[in-house]
Amino acid sequence: MQKIRPDMDIGNNIQRLRYQNKLTQEQVIAKLELMGIHMSKSTYAKLETNRMNIKISELVALSKIFHTDINAFFEGLL
Repeated sequence: MQKIRPDMDIGNNIQRLRYQNKLTQEQVIAKLELMGIHMSKSTYAKLETNRMNIKISELVALSKIFHTDINAFFEGLL
């Protein structure tokens, strides 16, 4: 299973995109569940604060939830 290395601070971009879509963490988690990705609130919070690596499948799912391109998660980092 591939994961994004923690040398990039994408958590802030995940949070920014969630805010732009006017979603709570709970709403994002519920949408992930509907997509077959099981995640607790504490795990999701760790993604937004860069305390946990994100799986590629989770990043793809978040891009669908936020209606954005994968590159949006890396804005200002590359």
